Amino acid sequence: MAKNDVVVKANRIRGWHKLGRFIKLSVFLLLLLLIVVYIVLKILLDDGSFIVSLDRNEMLYSGLAMYETLNDPTPKRRLKADDLQFMDNISIKWLPNDITEHEGSHNGKNYIAYSFYMENQGQAILNYWYYIMMDDVIKNADEALRIMIYLNDEKTVYAKGSSINGAPEKGTVKFRDDEDGTIILEQRKDMKAGDLDKITVVIWIEGDDPECTNALIGGHVRLHMKLTEEHNSETIKELE
Repeated sequence: MAKNDVVVKANRIRGWHKLGRFIKLSVFLLLLLLIVVYIVLKILLDDGSFIVSLDRNEMLYSGLAMYETLNDPTPKRRLKADDLQFMDNISIKWLPNDITEHEGSHNGKNYIAYSFYMENQGQAILNYWYYIMMDDVIKNADEALRIMIYLNDEKTVYAKGSSINGAPEKGTVKFRDDEDGTIILEQRKDMKAGDLDKITVVIWIEGDDPECTNALIGGHVRLHMKLTEEHNSETIKELE
């Protein structure tokens, strides 16, 4: 064998080794990138469909406390409702009559239901705001969305306005359309020391809504609820 042939074959072998190392490194880096992306998405998306949070300042200074069950009245800053992997449309008439007689997550077939408590553990009379924000909507799934909130025994149903004329859907209060994503904003006034409120939130897709069509199949909505004693002055002035 000629000397030149040996050199050529040796160079080829080294080339294949380099290519092999490059491929292995590329695969490793790709796997590492996929793991990082998975972790980020897990953090961003694995928060269920509904989160309730209380401003930390209210817990520290005002005595406003939030918790899930009467058996454990330890104040919490953040509560999480169980998620539903799939939600088909139903009618409000199908919801159980005892839907407020539970604590924590008590989802049913095709609806999310969550109950928790707000207590004034301070000494002064206070007001607090509760508002729901829409974080993400896919395929216009909010068109037939219903959110029902019980504050103690008082019930209010909220929905997006009609796509035809913008009017409230029958039996509902129209969603707000604030730039920050707020769709519901209400105030609980004159909560005296020792007062206890029970809040139940129910979320479903209303089958009797004219906008409930096959176009919503595969859609997704992500919401969260916040509670605080303060809100921006313009909104407060608007509601008073």
